[in-house]
Amino acid sequence: DDTAFMDHASKGGFLEWAEFLGHHYGTPWPHPRDGQVVILEIDVQGAEQVLKALPNSARMVFLMPPSKQVQKERLEHRGDSPDHVAKRLQEAGREEEIGLSLAQAVVVNDDLEKAVGEVAGKIREWKLKLASK
Repeated sequence: DDTAFMDHASKGGFLEWAEFLGHHYGTPWPHPRDGQVVILEIDVQGAEQVLKALPNSARMVFLMPPSKQVQKERLEHRGDSPDHVAKRLQEAGREEEIGLSLAQAVVVNDDLEKAVGEVAGKIREWKLKLASK
């Protein structure tokens, strides 16, 4: 519930957390083994927190839809209500501006396999750089 969530957040129990469109979301602190990469699928509020908490190791890939129209169609296709779609699209402009300013890489998600390959390529590149330090 909201009380337990906020209590956990106030005690530093989340790597990142945010309220988005009336719902709370959070990521517990991960505990990766040496050499493992943790991938988070989070919004820009969470990305800001992660980049601040882990400035020497966190990297951000900003995934963008190919267009606002495609984003609208995807939200509608997954069954979101018209009200939610409108709110989500309104928020998207703000998120895009922030995401582009934070990201070390940008991937346009116009083709799923291509986008996954691009993200995987960035992860491999960053892992190699970290390993060579």
